[in-house]
Amino acid sequence: MYIPKRFKVTDPKEIWEFVNRHSFATLVTTENNTPVATHLPVTITRKEDDYIITGHVAYANPQWKTLENVENALVIFQGPHAYISPTWYSHENVPTWNYQAVHMYGAPRILEKDELRESLKILSDKYEKHRYPSFSVEKFTPKLLEAQLKAIIGFEVRVTEIQAAYKLSQNRKEADYKSVMNHLQEEGDSDSRQVAEQMKKNMPLP
Repeated sequence: MYIPKRFKVTDPKEIWEFVNRHSFATLVTTENNTPVATHLPVTITRKEDDYIITGHVAYANPQWKTLENVENALVIFQGPHAYISPTWYSHENVPTWNYQAVHMYGAPRILEKDELRESLKILSDKYEKHRYPSFSVEKFTPKLLEAQLKAIIGFEVRVTEIQAAYKLSQNRKEADYKSVMNHLQEEGDSDSRQVAEQMKKNMPLP
């Protein structure tokens, strides 16, 4: 990912919080030099600076076969993003786009059956923990669980490289930065407002 220096994010805590908050990701591999991708929820575990991503795809999805043949996979985490109008600046400029994204690269492997079962439990528990009544994979009947396990392929990616970018108008002077932030806050869509909130959080010190 191309990342201008001022947009680069290196803080492990910031990256960890981001990928957990935006864990509906895109898994990218290649087949015969052609990129293939699947959009899917994943779980991320971290021990110090080591990240492990786990997830699953449908058995009918041929991408899982590439996981056995490629040395590296790419997992993309996309945050809120919004169009920036040049009319929001105090001088003539061009349209652009503000966004947040994290790319994680690593060696993939197929999960064993017991690992897949545990991965499913962790994934569902993450999204069900605040619900009542809540769902758990452990509530499946053995027959249904076995059928589901046969219908999916689990995978793991051990992360070897991380690229993170927050393009949030850091290259603008204070007045233009605030103008962009305020205009985004007034937009009608949630992504624009989320970008504005992130800009407020990351606002450069005077």
